[in-house]
Amino acid sequence: FLENIIFLCNFPEFPNISMSGGFQHLILSVLKFSEIIKFRSYKLMKLAMNGATTMHADLETDIKAAGAAGFDYVEIWAAKLREYLKSHTTEDLKNLIAENNLEPYSINSIEHITFRTPEDYAAIKAETEELSKIAMEIGCPYVVVVPGRLPENVGEERVVEESVQVLTELGEIAEKYGVSLAFEFLGQTDCSVQTLDLCNKIVEKVNRQNIGNVIDTFHFYAGNSTFEAIEQMKPEKLFIFHINDAENLPKESLTDAHRLYPGTGILPIKEIKARFDKIGYDRMVSIEIFRPEYWN
Repeated sequence: FLENIIFLCNFPEFPNISMSGGFQHLILSVLKFSEIIKFRSYKLMKLAMNGATTMHADLETDIKAAGAAGFDYVEIWAAKLREYLKSHTTEDLKNLIAENNLEPYSINSIEHITFRTPEDYAAIKAETEELSKIAMEIGCPYVVVVPGRLPENVGEERVVEESVQVLTELGEIAEKYGVSLAFEFLGQTDCSVQTLDLCNKIVEKVNRQNIGNVIDTFHFYAGNSTFEAIEQMKPEKLFIFHINDAENLPKESLTDAHRLYPGTGILPIKEIKARFDKIGYDRMVSIEIFRPEYWN
């Protein structure tokens, strides 16, 4: 950690960028994420910034900051995307991303896709259509989808059945646009899919080329996923890797607000990376930190 602090004291200047104080602060925050990862063992992985990490910034600011900090990809927060498209076109967005030397990697996210009422599920399918079409138009390969809450008295078999059915149907919608869906388990106790172990089982049963996993270090730890679940994965089925750290609290007490910069908490990041090396995963790593303290 001390090595990181010393390294972070030597940021290059950006003489060609005119920045307000707020924008400069955002760039320096993004640089902190970027340099921590580059300084460690993730040199083979391309770097992405997730819009949740800079929640109070708009999409244009996210893109300019990520480009200035030297990221490769941007994960686009869906609410920011919709706000941007109120006054711009998808062609404008595609050009903005390219002008900042970035590529779009995913749109985050469609929430609670499983265990919905018929009316709500119809809206989920419409949202999948909407975001998949936008993703196609801007050249974005993935849309992130998140499982629903766990209903009372529902066991694993029913969770698998529901998840497979929904992912199959949504996958068919996304496929029309050449887009894949990245299924992200959540380590919280009210989520229907809390572990990578169960997520793997579901994705394997779906057996579609455009359905794969997301691993988030926070959720991996909080939900008690196993390292064996990583070792059993096919690397091509790991679509997105979200990295963050967390405070040293009991797992049941952890919330998104307890996330930290990578390398400053207690999550087993090195152990996860060692398993990635074992299976040959080196595609990308994305910074996703929902900490209000950092947003402010």
